Amino acid sequence: LVAFNAKRQTLDNSDSDIGLCGWLLVLLSMLLTLVTLPVSIWMCIKIVKEYERAIIFRLGRILKGGAKGPGLFFILPCTDSLINVDMRTITFDIPPQEVLTKDSVTVNVDGVVYYRVQNATLAVANITNADAATRLLAQTTLRNVLGTKNLAEILSDREEIAHSMQSTLDDATDDWGIKVERVEIKDVKLPIQLQRAMAAEAEASREARAKVIAAEGEMNASRALKEASLVIAESPSALQLRYLQTLNTIAAEKNSTIIFPVPMDMMQAFMKH
Repeated sequence: LVAFNAKRQTLDNSDSDIGLCGWLLVLLSMLLTLVTLPVSIWMCIKIVKEYERAIIFRLGRILKGGAKGPGLFFILPCTDSLINVDMRTITFDIPPQEVLTKDSVTVNVDGVVYYRVQNATLAVANITNADAATRLLAQTTLRNVLGTKNLAEILSDREEIAHSMQSTLDDATDDWGIKVERVEIKDVKLPIQLQRAMAAEAEASREARAKVIAAEGEMNASRALKEASLVIAESPSALQLRYLQTLNTIAAEKNSTIIFPVPMDMMQAFMKH
C-alpha cells in the first residue's frame, strides 16, 4: 500500500518536473494559442463523457491530479496530448482452454470475466494495453487453477473455482488499475470416450439399483404370501373361498374358457364309483 501511494504521488506531481525548457515551451504554446484565437479555441476545448476519464500528458508527463473528467476542460494544442479511458465494466470470453486435471484427464474449459478500470492513471502509465494483458492473464490463471483440481472437483465446485480465479486476477491486476469484479466458468467439455464411459457407469449403477429394488420387492411379496398361506392353512374352507373369488374374477373378464382347479379328493370319490 505504501509503494502504491508513493507511485501515485509521483504520477500526480510529475508535471512539476518539466524543467525550465519545458516551461518555456508551455509559455510559447499559450502565446501561440492566444495569437491564433478564435481558431485555436476549438483545439483547446475537450469534452469527456460521464463514463470516461482523460489522462493529459504535458511534454510527456502526466499533469498533476491524474485523470480528468467528466466534463469540459482545456488543453494546450502543442504541448499536451490526451488519452481517454473507458471506466465502464468490460466483459470478455475466455477462449476454450485444454487443461490437464490433477487426475490426468484432459478437458476443455471456457469462462467469462467482468472487469473495469479502477484507476485510469495506472491503467495508462503502468501497462501498454490493460485489456489485452487482462485477457491473457485470465487464460493463464484458468489453466493454473484447474490444473490443481481433479475432474470431480471441476464439475461440482465451479463457484469455488470462479471465486479463486477472481481473487487471483484481482491481486495480479491491482498495479494496472484494474478491478476484476466477477469470473464465471461457462462450460466444461469432456472427451467423447470419457462421456461414453461415464454414461455406461451411470447406466450400470441405475441397473444395479433397479435389481436391488426388484429383489426387495420379491422378498416382501414372498413374506406376504407366506403369511397368507399360514392364514389359509388354519381354515380349509378359506381355500375354497379363494377358488370362488378367483372364478368370479375370471368370469368378469367374459372369457370363453375357464380353467377351474378341482381338488383331488373329489376326483377320487368319482373314481371309486
